[in-house]
Amino acid sequence: MILLHGGGPGANAASNWRGFVPALSDEYRVLAPDLVGYGRTDHPEDMPSSLIGWLRMRVDQVLALMDAHGIEQAHLVGNSMGGALAMHLVMAAPERVRKVSLMGSAGGHSQPTPEVMRMVSFYKDPSLSALENLTKWFVHDENELGASIAAIAEERHKEIMRPEIRRSYECFFSSSPAEAAVPPSALRRMAHPFLLVHGREDRFVTPDSSVYLQRHLPNAELHIFPRCGHWVQIERADAYAVLLRNFLKAAN
Repeated sequence: MILLHGGGPGANAASNWRGFVPALSDEYRVLAPDLVGYGRTDHPEDMPSSLIGWLRMRVDQVLALMDAHGIEQAHLVGNSMGGALAMHLVMAAPERVRKVSLMGSAGGHSQPTPEVMRMVSFYKDPSLSALENLTKWFVHDENELGASIAAIAEERHKEIMRPEIRRSYECFFSSSPAEAAVPPSALRRMAHPFLLVHGREDRFVTPDSSVYLQRHLPNAELHIFPRCGHWVQIERADAYAVLLRNFLKAAN
């Protein structure tokens, strides 16, 4: 199973998945890479000129990772922009993918929200207080988090202050997030089983995006979590883990 993190400021595999991996690793071999341009993975000097170019680079990264580990096929779990990447992986190499779960996924038909526009222009005010305010928008109820918003923001702020992180982030979001959208014709060709999950109160990718994906994917089920924002894997980790396990074990 390969977990693909989202694209917010300071994001990386650890910040997205550290609390979720233990719920899966007793039964699955779980890989959670820092995607190109994030975390400790490479930050290319010759950067792609478009968001689609970045997604293609990350498709190549994940396929190379699978090859290096001798993995012929894998389940994919993608959060936000990682969900868009999962769909682009299905388009590029359908034979390498088994089942897919998308969580608050980009790549659907959804207009950028004010919160998204603040996120993509984050470096206009990259202060810790600004990141704390932005982080609050990712969740429905910060009191239900295991860690405090301040602690999450402080950890992510250390990431965003690295020059190579800023360079990659600003280049990645120099074009519209809408470029990640997958057209209906491509969705209809994806025969893989899909589990779509979404927080009802998601302020970054509204639930209508997952409704759109379910409408066009031929083999998709959708679960909406009430009282939940953009981080289902953090806000509803236990419930989502049960849902995901049952989905992966079910016959196609």
